[in-house]
Amino acid sequence: MKESINPKYIIFTGGVISSVGKGLTAAAIGRLLKERGFSVVIQKLDPYLNIDPGTMSPYQHGEVFVLDDGAETDLDLGHYERFIDIRLTKESNMTSGQVYAEVIEKERKGEYLGGTIQVIPQITNEIKRRIHLVAKSSKAEFVLIEVGGTVGDIESLPFLESLRQLRRDIGQNNIFFVHATWLPHIGATGELKTKPTQHSVRELRSLGISPNMIIARSDYPIELALREKISLFCDVEINHVIPMTTAASLYQVPLDLEKIGVGEIILNYFKLSARNKPDWRDWEKIVVTGNNPQYHLNIALVGKYVELHDAYMSVKEALKHASLNQDAKVEILWVHSAKLEDNIGWDLIHKADGILVPGGFGDRGIEGKIQAIHYARKNKIPFLGLCLGMQLMVVEFSRNVLNYLQANSTEFFKDTPYPVIDLLPAQRKITDKGGTMRLGLYPCKLRKNTIAFKAYSKDLIEERHRHRYEVNNTYRDELEKAGMIFSGQSPDGILAEIAELNDHPFMLGSQFHPEFLSRPNRPHPLFNAFIKTIVTTKT
Repeated sequence: MKESINPKYIIFTGGVISSVGKGLTAAAIGRLLKERGFSVVIQKLDPYLNIDPGTMSPYQHGEVFVLDDGAETDLDLGHYERFIDIRLTKESNMTSGQVYAEVIEKERKGEYLGGTIQVIPQITNEIKRRIHLVAKSSKAEFVLIEVGGTVGDIESLPFLESLRQLRRDIGQNNIFFVHATWLPHIGATGELKTKPTQHSVRELRSLGISPNMIIARSDYPIELALREKISLFCDVEINHVIPMTTAASLYQVPLDLEKIGVGEIILNYFKLSARNKPDWRDWEKIVVTGNNPQYHLNIALVGKYVELHDAYMSVKEALKHASLNQDAKVEILWVHSAKLEDNIGWDLIHKADGILVPGGFGDRGIEGKIQAIHYARKNKIPFLGLCLGMQLMVVEFSRNVLNYLQANSTEFFKDTPYPVIDLLPAQRKITDKGGTMRLGLYPCKLRKNTIAFKAYSKDLIEERHRHRYEVNNTYRDELEKAGMIFSGQSPDGILAEIAELNDHPFMLGSQFHPEFLSRPNRPHPLFNAFIKTIVTTKT
């Protein structure tokens, strides 16, 4: 039986530069604690004024990660779920927009009794309320909190002030601050420099927060003398200055932190003992397989945001999970769908062992995706379509098999004579863009003796959705008679969830986003079946 303890808080801040790896560090430390038998929840504090990233272009913040309850969140929550193997809720993603909207709504209702509304205490109290909410709703023993942005950003100040107050509220011994920084390398002298880290810590301390641990990130080995210098100038114990050289694989990070002893350092600080002996065999197997795969596969990912790979973070990781499970290593060939329309990038399509078309919005590059799908169908290349990828698979089939040459989605051609993809009826009168799609976890019933059923080995599944458009039921009978099987449907049979072809080694599309539920040691069934088919065709 677990001992009863008050939740302990670990706060992650970043310094020097953005994208220093706070989210990955937080996720890895969460895994260290879970391996020791503790329950963990994790929360991201994003300083932007959007309510959530749902209306942002992927070029802004990468992919939008969707949770079971339909919350559209930052991609770091994907890292958290994959590494710690947990299912998070909307409470785990807090934005400044949510906080200010809540406070302003209360002010309009007169809940502040005529008082002046200020950042302190109204905004900071709301931030703390939401932090306590995630702790209370999860009942987790460790609450990990990542502060978005970099120390020194004006947008993050209310969050940092709230966390300073939180330390006072819950007691110094119940909170642990981790500061992740970057050590720049000077090529002319071959030196790593600690001065930016010193300035970053000084800035943090000026706000009333002193870090208990510094994660020093670098592309180069960090010698003991540099750690001692950071320890001296930043007033942090030497064994709490953690060197983190860039790893070849994301999945190496927890193993590196384990080797350094970070898990025990944190438990010792809180005067706790590990309940379990960490078992890293699965993770070590993942890393070893990634370094020495039996097969090498080329997968063409045909998208419209391929310049920023983070726009497809969960897809990348799901492909990696499945390939590791099949003793293979995937090289993703990033194909810009709009350029295919200009005959650029076809050399990558031709060398691909499999083709994947992910989700997306807007009409840019749509015809290029359809051309790639047509190539996969005609040449029997294994194909996986995700959300929009499934919809365009239906469009391509309608054009080239049913001979409805103007078939399209009404998202791209409102007046198409063959609207094989159309708005959900419930979406027709919606005008707001944020948080109004079909979002979150929905059930799906599978048809026996299909690729989908064989992949899952059960007839009822639940998957995460993010879309407005669906297969138009008016055309479903025609599509099925021509050879398209709707192997997954909503339990009431109204919505098509999975489409596949019966005369193809693997051509399957899902209306949902299977990538969101893939895990390093438990690849998603559809990705696993996709990669397994490719490996089989190569041997």
